Amino acid sequence: MRFKRIIVIVMDSVGAGSAPDAAAFGDAGADTLGHIDGAVSGGLRLPNLRRLGLGEAAHIHAVPTDVVGSYGRMREISAGKDTTSGHWEFMGNPVENPFPVFPEAFPQELMQAFTAKTGYGYLGNEVASGTEIIERLGPEHIRTKLPVVYTSADSVFQIAAHTDVLPLEELYRICEITRREVCVGTYEVGRIIARPFIGTPGHFVRTGDRKDYSRMPKRKMVFSYLKERGLDVVGIGKIGDIYARIGLTESCHTADNAEDMAMLMKQLAVHRDGDGLIMANFVDFDSMYGHRRDPQGYARCLEDFDRMLGGLLEELQADELLMITADHGNDPTAKGSDHTREEVPLLVYSPGLHESIDLGTRSTYADLGQTIMDNFDAGRLAFGRSFLPELR
Repeated sequence: MRFKRIIVIVMDSVGAGSAPDAAAFGDAGADTLGHIDGAVSGGLRLPNLRRLGLGEAAHIHAVPTDVVGSYGRMREISAGKDTTSGHWEFMGNPVENPFPVFPEAFPQELMQAFTAKTGYGYLGNEVASGTEIIERLGPEHIRTKLPVVYTSADSVFQIAAHTDVLPLEELYRICEITRREVCVGTYEVGRIIARPFIGTPGHFVRTGDRKDYSRMPKRKMVFSYLKERGLDVVGIGKIGDIYARIGLTESCHTADNAEDMAMLMKQLAVHRDGDGLIMANFVDFDSMYGHRRDPQGYARCLEDFDRMLGGLLEELQADELLMITADHGNDPTAKGSDHTREEVPLLVYSPGLHESIDLGTRSTYADLGQTIMDNFDAGRLAFGRSFLPELR
């Protein structure tokens, strides 16, 4: 069986229960979907995701459902639990050596290089929640015009600035310099992230103009193989930033889940005459509710996504394959504000498939990438085993 088009949706941070090595990451017992489901009276109302097999994949609150999709789980072999490692592993490039993290903020040597290369001092240099540090240091930032620098448990160097103080172009320039000349060698973090915000003290709001500057991958990944074969490779949301736009034929910026789905529907219509891959990252689960430890908000976000998903399912054709997964967990009932090391759901559906298959627990996220390669006869990756032959 071969599909003309594959659509991959990454529900950012929607984990399906602790990975076998979760304790090594301090995440024993983490279960993003399970704990959210338990926090909602009557369980999560996700009729479309349940029809695709989410209940079976994530072992969440039992609801009688006629499952039409194939389902399973995937385990990460990368040495991390962040966006970059998860996405890279999807496409055949597991991160074997963990990106550097800074649990006690950045060393002075690095910050001195930041000042010397960018020409700016800084505020912060803390491990912090982005919304909290902006609210706390925003007034001083407006007064001094110094960018706010912070990190998290992820391998990230985040730079925040009010757009009236540092215009977007200037913030992006600072981030580009930081990526190219500051965070290098032993300080080569996974991502530099521009975090623009607007508003007044007490009412600061981050804008949708966030931009990620990813570390460059060391291996050739699925996108490049497909592009070389003349196929469409479209990235939506953070996808372009995460993969440094390598191998993409088109990259579509979006601000939130609603824009992600609207753009996905648009690109699906635009590319109906061609063959290829459309991949979208839906970030609101992670950025708005996981890190902020808001299980009720996370539940509403999942239910909103499920409603939007219903419209997409109606548009799918028999020669199109939809795969839905996640890149890591972010259990909103866990301590702290960090990602959690979890297995992730794998949901696979096409109107052209006529049997629901239990795909089991896949030993690497790269099984997703190898399945895409197999479908388009694009060769073998160094990692991953295709589940295309199991679909019927």
